[in-house]
Amino acid sequence: MATRIVQIAMNAQDEVALGSFWEQALGWESSSEGPGVVNLEPAGLPYPDPAALFVDVLRVPEPATGRTRVRVHLATASDGHRAELVARLKDLGATPADRRGPEDAPGTALADPEGNEFRVLEPRELYRDTGPMAAVVLDCADPRAMARFWGEATDWTVYEATDGHALLRSPEKVGPFLEFVRSAEAKTVKNRTHLDLRPYPGDDQAAEVDRLRTLGATDVDLGQGDAPWTVLADPEGNEFCVLTPG
Repeated sequence: MATRIVQIAMNAQDEVALGSFWEQALGWESSSEGPGVVNLEPAGLPYPDPAALFVDVLRVPEPATGRTRVRVHLATASDGHRAELVARLKDLGATPADRRGPEDAPGTALADPEGNEFRVLEPRELYRDTGPMAAVVLDCADPRAMARFWGEATDWTVYEATDGHALLRSPEKVGPFLEFVRSAEAKTVKNRTHLDLRPYPGDDQAAEVDRLRTLGATDVDLGQGDAPWTVLADPEGNEFCVLTPG
């Protein structure tokens, strides 16, 4: 068995405002499956599709605290496109982010209206065909171990793995990358952004959750109660959800 990374979920105190920001940042469309949720998807692309990681913006009561350990990197096609995108994002409410890290960290660091950090990357051949979202990036202590877990947990394949960073991508070699970057700072609070996994149609959700536990995932109680999804954490404590098959 295997499962797919189908979307990311962002927490927000104002899901409508944050959803509007990311809708315009990505150039996507928005809808809502119910109160407290804004769904973002590329126009004309059926869900789920490996060509994109869809976005759910979820209302929560608590504000952002601490560093953004799971964040989005945006792709650009040229230096002019990058400059235009940064200016447009600032007009939409993004602010410069004073993110600690290597002086040669790529791109322009910004924060969205709720303080979630993200980067607008310089043009890179690696991200030429990812769409507007180049990568979802997670800080971690051991990129190799994280790549091993997520490569076994999902059908995504390891593109590159070193002591400093690792990259995974869908087996169709389309859509954004999942990137792990070494960080000395330990995780201390719940991530404001997390990955959502969905088993394939006809697969057994409970069996898939059990398989993920054998790989090193642990159960997490975020007050989800009897929700149809299961909340787990990877070996470094990053929360993720296993949705119903589909």
